Amino acid sequence: MTTLLDVRDLTVRFGQTRAVDGISFTLDEGETLGLVGESGCGKSTAALALMGLLEAARLDGSASFGGRDLLALDEARMRSIRGAELAMIFQDPATALHPLIRVGDQVAEVLRTHLGSNRREATARALDLFRKVGIAAPEVRLRAYPHEMSGGMCQRVMIAAAIACSPRLLLADEPTTALDVTVQAQILGLLRDLSREFGMAMILITHDLGVVAGMTDRVAVMYAGRIVEAAPTGALFAAPAHPYTVGLLGSVPRLDAGWDDDLATIPGSVQTAADASGCRFAPRCARASNACRTEPALIPTGEGRAVACWHPA
Repeated sequence: MTTLLDVRDLTVRFGQTRAVDGISFTLDEGETLGLVGESGCGKSTAALALMGLLEAARLDGSASFGGRDLLALDEARMRSIRGAELAMIFQDPATALHPLIRVGDQVAEVLRTHLGSNRREATARALDLFRKVGIAAPEVRLRAYPHEMSGGMCQRVMIAAAIACSPRLLLADEPTTALDVTVQAQILGLLRDLSREFGMAMILITHDLGVVAGMTDRVAVMYAGRIVEAAPTGALFAAPAHPYTVGLLGSVPRLDAGWDDDLATIPGSVQTAADASGCRFAPRCARASNACRTEPALIPTGEGRAVACWHPA
């Protein structure tokens, strides 16, 4: 497989706070990577950094995308890539869409900007995209404003805009967070089908392990700004190595559990990067020892796996 994205030591700082602290990962053409972790671990911040949408942050490291370092590009060159080769679906479509512009015009704008389409061509293509993503009555919806559409329909509009130029990489940031369960399944199925149709690589950012199991080829688990484990999806679920990953999987409700069975939890709270000394999960870890006073590196363990732990399972 050909490597499409190669991220090395990506660090995102807001003042003295390291929201993302030296993460590294690769993504092949057509591959889907799940970026997993609890709220505040740095998943979305990493994606926004790759998109060049963090003006107030200081970025270090590199992110090679098709031979270009995304972190080193100026805004003009980044704008030519963003939306054309690299696209993103944001968490809340209601706020990502402009409230005063018709949704059809917002999708058409992407085509006019990156493909040079005229107004008639862009509108016709936007209509085709609305049909592709399953928007009912697309001719009518094309002229609707975001507030006139449901959350699921707005998310489909966001997907239409994201795939308009057939990007090589799609960043999907919690794409089903605000949707009900039935619509979630429809959106995830749509993303999976579009990825296969266009040969599009995808980074799926989520805290839902069920989504990860059904959608991804590989998984990277983040904790307090760092990647603590990476593995093929099946291998990670079959045999998690990092204590945090073990805790995450253990906290998922099971259908075979009894009514009186307690749901497993991870004790304590997240240690921030600013407070970190050694392994950041050590204060919550039953396996912690004196060795954990030194922060472990993410070490490959074979068969596409890597773990940052002194006492892996």
